[in-house]
Formats: sequence, C-alpha cells, structure tokens
Amino acid sequence: MTTSVLSIGTAVPSTRLAQGQVRDLFAAQPGIDRRAQRLIHAAFDAAAIEHRHTVLAGLSGQESDDEKALAVVDAAGTLLRPTTGDRNAEFIRRAPALFAEAARSALTAAAVAPGQVTHVVTVSCTGLVAPGPDYRLVRDLGLPTTVERYHLGFVGCAAGLPALRTAARICAAQPEAVVLVVCAELCTLHFRSSEDPQQIVASSVFADGAAAAVVTADTALRREHWLELERFGTALTDEGESDMVWTVGDAGFEMVLSAEVPRIVGREIRGAVDRFLGDEAVDAWAVHPGGRSVLDRVEAGLELGPDALAASRGVLRDYGNMSSATILFILRRFLEGSTGDAAPPVQRIAALAFGPGLTVESALLTRRTAEHA
Repeated sequence: MTTSVLSIGTAVPSTRLAQGQVRDLFAAQPGIDRRAQRLIHAAFDAAAIEHRHTVLAGLSGQESDDEKALAVVDAAGTLLRPTTGDRNAEFIRRAPALFAEAARSALTAAAVAPGQVTHVVTVSCTGLVAPGPDYRLVRDLGLPTTVERYHLGFVGCAAGLPALRTAARICAAQPEAVVLVVCAELCTLHFRSSEDPQQIVASSVFADGAAAAVVTADTALRREHWLELERFGTALTDEGESDMVWTVGDAGFEMVLSAEVPRIVGREIRGAVDRFLGDEAVDAWAVHPGGRSVLDRVEAGLELGPDALAASRGVLRDYGNMSSATILFILRRFLEGSTGDAAPPVQRIAALAFGPGLTVESALLTRRTAEHA
C-alpha cells in the first residue's frame, strides 16, 4: 500500500512586492546608519528574489481600502512597530482565507469533494489562535464535522515535510483516509526596521503564502499523475541550536537567522542525505530555499549540477521564502511537470527542508503518471 499526493494547490495574497521596492523602503528608515544601509542593499540584492507577496498592502505604498487593515507604514513612509497582539490579530483575520483558498485549489485539482475528506493537518508558525486554522477549514470548506484535525504549530520552515509525513502515517493506519494538508504563513506580519544583520536578512527573504495537498492511499482517487510518498527522515545537526531561532517578542515574532546557517547546512548536508538515501539514486531535488546561500551550499555539498535546484530557485525568485508552505510550491512544479524540462513518466525526487534547531527534514517521493502506474 502506497500513500500518494494527488494534488497540490497554492495561494498568495494579492499585494505583490518588488524586491527593490522593499529594499528601498527599509534602507530609507529613520535611524538607519550608512553601514546598515549597505547591509540592507547587499542582503536584498543578493537574495535572488524578484517578487514576494504580503497581506500588508502598506508595504507596497498602496492605500488599502480595508479599514481594519493593520497599519505598518505611516504617511511619511516610516515603518511602524505594532504590538505582537495587533500582529497576531491580523493573522487571525487574514490567514483563514489563504488556508481556504489553497485547500479549495487542491481539492478541485484532485476532483475530491469536501465531504470525502476524513482528516485535516494544518501548519503555521506565524500566528497563534484557538480554535485554530484546522477548525476554520471545517467551517469554511464545509467539511464533515467528524473530520479528525491536527495542527503543527511553530515548527518553522521545515514543517511542510513533517505534515506530509503525518498524513502518510494516518493513511498507513487507515487506508481509506483522505487527508487534507494545508500550510499558510504570514511572515511579513513580523517585519520591522532594524540595524541587526539577522533581522535585515529575515526581512530580505520572507514572504506570505499558502499551499495544500490532498493525500490518500486510495488508488481509485488517482488521476493523470501523482507523487508517491515512499519514506521520510529527520536529523538534528551537531550545531545550530542558536543560529536559527523563532521566538515571540513584544513587537512581533523575532527571527534569529545567523550567517552560520548556510555554512552549517553546507557542512552537514552530505552526511544527512547519505544517511537518508544510502545508495539510492534520485532524478531530481526539491530543496526548501531558506535563501540563495542555502541553496548554493546544498548544491556544492551534494555536488549537484548547475540546474539541479532550478525548481527551488524559481520559487525563491517568484515568491521568496514562505516558510513551511514553500516546499509544497516546489513539489507542485514537479507534480504538474512544470519544472522546465519534459518530466519523465517515473521520476524519483528527494525533498529537503531546514528548520530551527538546526533540523534537516527529508522525504523520498516518486512521480508517476497513469500510463506508467
């Protein structure tokens, strides 16, 4: 019995930010000295991001017609410092729609009706509320009220793969299960003006977005193509506990993202992947783009070709780092055969994601088509 991802749906807020526009906004803030301005320009320009999306229209300089919108920029162009409570209230107000949009997209693509869903697994680290997004999805999508619900909260960028792993474990125990996995992150709610290099890096890469997957072991629900979930792995690096940290502060959630993160990934990735894959060969790589430098270190550490991480770099370029949702954006490109090259009928894919700790999450998937089942 094999559990499969039948479909992946995505959603992003309507406000689209050009990378240079956000860079100039942060560099122009009062109190930012010349050294910090140079750091801002260097970090934003080196991020390999062209556009990102946000729920905060004010970051784009646009007037919002939403009277309840969180104020983040004043008339003079100065970034404000809302309290954590106000930022979290905006998450509660704005996140459910993104969760629901991504979920509807995935259900439609899989031709699965809401009434067929038996389990929901939700993921987010950028807001906290109970009843949570798992509860709201039942209401917003008209799912059966008997749906079993699970939420992975505050796990960070790596959480998309553990969410798929949870779905696979459910399907192994209940082969008839249809699991809806939904990740949504509003990272930009926690942006702030700062001269701290770690906060500057965080502001240069993070973005908002949501992604959902329909997961089941029921072969009758398969359509033209699917991703088989073969196995998963997890590993803690020997160091990095203080280099990637996500905590709750008084003016939003605070990200520690030190310059050591790419170096730790570069040192540890070969050992982690060798332990996970052994002698098994793969055809493609889906790697969470924590940032351009992380992808560079993975590419070098695994001795991959220059185009091996094209799908990851493409998502980073077009959307930025949307934390847990990002890996599903990448896997969607493989599932739908839109990675740029003609997808083979059978393609083995290694997926990697990195989270606080420093944690390496891994998954081995196989893309199949109905003609080559």
